[in-house]
Amino acid sequence: MLTFPNTKINIGLRITEKRPDGYHNLESLFYPVKGLYDCLEIGEAKELTFENTGLHIDAPMEKNLCVKAWQLMNEHYNIAPVRIHLHKVIPFGAGLGGGSADAAFVLTALNEYFNLNIATPKLEELALQLGSDCPFFIQNQPKFVAGRGEIFTPTSIDLNGYYIVLANPQIHVSTAQAYAGVKPYKREKSLFQEINFNPRNWQGVVENDFEQSVFALHPAIEKFKNDMYAAGAIYAAMSGSGSTVFGIFEEKPSARICDSVIWQGLL
Repeated sequence: MLTFPNTKINIGLRITEKRPDGYHNLESLFYPVKGLYDCLEIGEAKELTFENTGLHIDAPMEKNLCVKAWQLMNEHYNIAPVRIHLHKVIPFGAGLGGGSADAAFVLTALNEYFNLNIATPKLEELALQLGSDCPFFIQNQPKFVAGRGEIFTPTSIDLNGYYIVLANPQIHVSTAQAYAGVKPYKREKSLFQEINFNPRNWQGVVENDFEQSVFALHPAIEKFKNDMYAAGAIYAAMSGSGSTVFGIFEEKPSARICDSVIWQGLL
């Protein structure tokens, strides 16, 4: 079985409070970008194996999220061993949810491969045990996100037909580092109340709380955002905790924006 875990961008990201369990509550709009993806293959095997090509995953097998996803499914449904082959394309520490997508797609692939008929809410519940962003990739549709990333609200915001550019300066921003520079606070209006359907109105309103501290540490990331606007983007921001910056355009930019574009195309 072959499947293609795609990436996502955060359109706005507000850190509203730190929770007693150590996690943070947030508000964001998660939007899938299906043109940039990893390749995941699930196949028959006598014992669980994990193979990695493309970008190298520098972690022991037992800590790999794909392997943890199989272990979680095995714990609940007593499934057979499989061979997991991941060809990694989405960069690490990029704010694009690549690892979370891989884990979630393993869950959905195993559900189909073994004909388990697990309902979507249960798959999302399992995905949350693997990581805060993982449940989003079960349905893989635009959603307003709250809580620690597990509370979804459907949205009719539609960016089909807009052109997007993703640029990554190959700087790894750890999630812990990003959160260390953020002071949580609630606005009078939630992101869901302030965002509207026209991306032209997002600049200065729809913000990423991580940008201030991450830009101070890595000015090259801020420069990418400025380059997007200079090239005619109607909205640009850092995605998640960084380091990828995206720009949304009404048409394809006429000039090359920078040397670190990792994907561009229509949404």
